[in-house]
Amino acid sequence: MSAPPPLIPLAETIRARRSIRRFRPEPLPDALLDELLDLAVEAPSSWNFQSRSVVAVTSPEGREALARAAGGQEQPRRAPVTLVFVAECEAWRHDLSDVYETALERGAWSPEFAEMTATAGIDFQRDLDARGLAREYAVKDAMLAASFAMLAAADAGLATSPMNGWDEAEVKKAIGADHRDDLAIALLLSIGYPAETRAHPGRRPRSHHVYAETHGTARTEGGRR
Repeated sequence: MSAPPPLIPLAETIRARRSIRRFRPEPLPDALLDELLDLAVEAPSSWNFQSRSVVAVTSPEGREALARAAGGQEQPRRAPVTLVFVAECEAWRHDLSDVYETALERGAWSPEFAEMTATAGIDFQRDLDARGLAREYAVKDAMLAASFAMLAAADAGLATSPMNGWDEAEVKKAIGADHRDDLAIALLLSIGYPAETRAHPGRRPRSHHVYAETHGTARTEGGRR
C-alpha cells in the first residue's frame, strides 16, 4: 500500500485553481486588495533588489484601456481589478540603501553580507545588462510576485485570469508608463469574484515533465531512478 500524500495545506488551492474569464461586478474590499498586494511583494527576488512593481487598475477607464491593449480580451473589463506586473529592468541602478538597512535592522543579513550584496550584486546586474539579460531577470522577479498574488487570491476564494497576448506599448500607455524605456510588462492578472466555474482540463502526467538528475532521465515514485 502506498503512503498517503504529505499534508500541504496549499495543495488543494493549487489543484482547484482555474483561469476564470467571467467575474461578478462587485469590487474587492480595499483591505482584501491591500492584503493581496502585500503578499505579492513578499515574493523572493534576485539579490532582494525587488526589481518589480505592481499597478492595480480598478477604474472603468483603466480596465477598458487594458482590454484594448490585450486585443479585446474581456477579462479586464469584467474583473473589478487587474494587476499589471511590471519588470523594473534598471532598479539595480537606483539607491538600494533602504534594502540593505532593512535587512540589517531585521538581523537577516550580516554587515559583511550587506556589503557583499552592494558590490557583488551590483556587479552581477551590470554583467547581466552588458549581456542583454537585465530585462529577463527583472521579468522573473515580476513573475514570482504575480504567482504569489494568484495563489493568495485563490486561497481567498477569488478567481484570477493570468493574461498574455497583449501589446506591451499599449499596456504601458494604459498605466501611464509609456515614457519609461526601463520598464517591461511581465503579466496582467485579472482578479474578482467568479461568475462561472471551469472544469480542470487536465495535465500531462508528472513523468512527462519531471526527471531525475538529468533531463530525460525518468524519476520513479519515491525519487528513485
